[in-house]
Amino acid sequence: MRQHESVRGSWGSSVLAILRKDWQSELRTRYAISALLMFVITTISIILFSLGSEGAPAEVLSGMLWVVIFFAAMSGLSRTFVMEEERGTAMTLQLLAPPSAVYFGKLLFNLVLIAGVNLLTVALYSLFINGFIIKTASIFIITITLGSIGFAAAATIIAAIIARASTKGTLYPVLSFPILLPLLLTVINATRLAAEGAFFEEAYGEFQILISYIVVVIATSFIVFDFVWKD
Repeated sequence: MRQHESVRGSWGSSVLAILRKDWQSELRTRYAISALLMFVITTISIILFSLGSEGAPAEVLSGMLWVVIFFAAMSGLSRTFVMEEERGTAMTLQLLAPPSAVYFGKLLFNLVLIAGVNLLTVALYSLFINGFIIKTASIFIITITLGSIGFAAAATIIAAIIARASTKGTLYPVLSFPILLPLLLTVINATRLAAEGAFFEEAYGEFQILISYIVVVIATSFIVFDFVWKD
């Protein structure tokens, strides 16, 4: 209750208070962090043993990297709003903070989680997977950054939609895949360009798609979140 009392205040302070509340709660339970880390380590280990000493084309390795990130996100980000429903604190949060502050607070929390997971995944993937070499770092850095924002934006609104459903675990990946498919295809192609050493200008098209995707998802989520959160 003390955590939720601290949410009351200006819009900006409410956003930061929700981020702080969720982060403190996660540090106590470590549910999402543990799920994300275990999935990343397990999946990379499976890929490593499957490939063995054989190499794979840059396109295949780029695709597998984002497959790891996608399923890791599915295992850890789905509880953003579910934990509020399970603890019975959703109504209290609705009374103390405006819907937009709740959405952006949860979005920032998911962004911190997915950004940390992406950095760990890329580090482990580059270290253990033979043949995965980034030749154009600027393309790859921007792709990871925009991809993380896109994942967090989509995961947040989907988590809000399925929070009160009876089949949360099944419904989350079912809804996530079609929504995240354009993002996945774009980041995979941009990562392939980075691995092949393409010029920065060649990735402009992918960057435009990623930025457009982020703007559309966040804007749409901002508009509909009030109805999703209170109904």
